[in-house]
Amino acid sequence: MLTRRQFVATAAAAAGAVSMVGPARAQSTTPRIGYIADFPGGSLFAIAQDQKLWEAEGLTPELFVFTNGPLQVQAMDGGSLDFGSIGPGPIWLAATGRIKILAVNVVSFSDRVITQPAIKSMEELRGKKVGVTQGASGEMILRLGLAKYNMTINDIDLIPMDPSTVVSAFASGQIDGAGIWYPLVGTIKERVPELNELVQNTDFYPDVSFFNPFIARNQVVADDPELVKGYLRVLKKAMDYRAANLDRSIDLTAAFLGVPRPPLETVAKSLKLLTSAELVTMTQDGTVYKWLDKFNEMFKQFGTAPNPLPPQQYYTADLFVSA
Repeated sequence: MLTRRQFVATAAAAAGAVSMVGPARAQSTTPRIGYIADFPGGSLFAIAQDQKLWEAEGLTPELFVFTNGPLQVQAMDGGSLDFGSIGPGPIWLAATGRIKILAVNVVSFSDRVITQPAIKSMEELRGKKVGVTQGASGEMILRLGLAKYNMTINDIDLIPMDPSTVVSAFASGQIDGAGIWYPLVGTIKERVPELNELVQNTDFYPDVSFFNPFIARNQVVADDPELVKGYLRVLKKAMDYRAANLDRSIDLTAAFLGVPRPPLETVAKSLKLLTSAELVTMTQDGTVYKWLDKFNEMFKQFGTAPNPLPPQQYYTADLFVSA
């Protein structure tokens, strides 16, 4: 079952990937890159391999699959991973200074607050059991949805669980609602077709944009900016290819990840895919900083980053624009 933050691999396998990456090292043409095995996380690397973009930059990447963003950040903390690709949930780790954001990957519209058929409004969730993966975008959309109706996490019975458990718990009626995303919502609908979708990303866009970023270890940005620029050039070329050739990009990603095409297509066609030129413009005109400012406001409200850094201190805009 393919999701944006969890693939068939288990957390134990991801932890094993951390240990396999190896110790910290000096400047290199062999970047160690983490990614989540889904379309946002894997597509650019599938394209880079097919289009021989790594060779053009003289890079020989080592790629490692992780089930979530925080595990990648843990590997960076230990100096054993250089770059990563995460969802919007862990951006607070950049706001607290643990990592740098290198680039926007995609903007997602797949997050939902869903409820059992009998619960038709957010207000009816008061005191009810709501499943969510803490730190992921499902928690973010849930908190935003509650705030929209003058409610907080304290008004519900929040039950932390991993994404696959959210699916089974909702389908079996053990929870009343969930903060979750497509294609998992689609999987749940197969078993609970009358579920309600009460809140989604488009309710808050463009004021709040749920985007997936590419991240880097702080030390590699400080010590080897040329490696970072080479890596960013690969990403920018792959972004442009993906935006211009979506169907083939889905095929390449399915082959790269070794998964069926249909779930990837569902996710891919729900995303806002931007070209490198569009992202340069959005960086220079302050759009990306506004998105991050909104995230900072949420992180303060959520308590995950009570004193977040200004986005200018953790988004390496100059490197992205100049690469």
